[in-house]
Amino acid sequence: MVDIILTIHVILAVGLIIFILLQRSDGGALGGLGGGMSLSGIMGTQGSTNFLTKLTAIFAGLFMLTSLLLAIFESRSGNESSFIDEEIINEVDAPLIKIDEELDTPVPPKSE
Repeated sequence: MVDIILTIHVILAVGLIIFILLQRSDGGALGGLGGGMSLSGIMGTQGSTNFLTKLTAIFAGLFMLTSLLLAIFESRSGNESSFIDEEIINEVDAPLIKIDEELDTPVPPKSE
């Protein structure tokens, strides 16, 4: 179930990126790409703006919903540890500087 929602989440993310880049802005954005034919030529300027705005809003809402569902599923999974925790623990176990405990006054290593 989580894999299906994660796949939908990734598709929504890619769709959001595409729809945001296709929207026309003050700078022109990428709305003019496509071999001289844009959505404004197909549906008119106002129609394409409304269509892309609504589609972006729908994708954004669905993206937030899948984000929330994934967070809920992860919190209920019962797995208390994460791979990030394991990486931090592995890094902390390794000493940064080797110190000889036999010396009364340890000397830091010389730079080469």
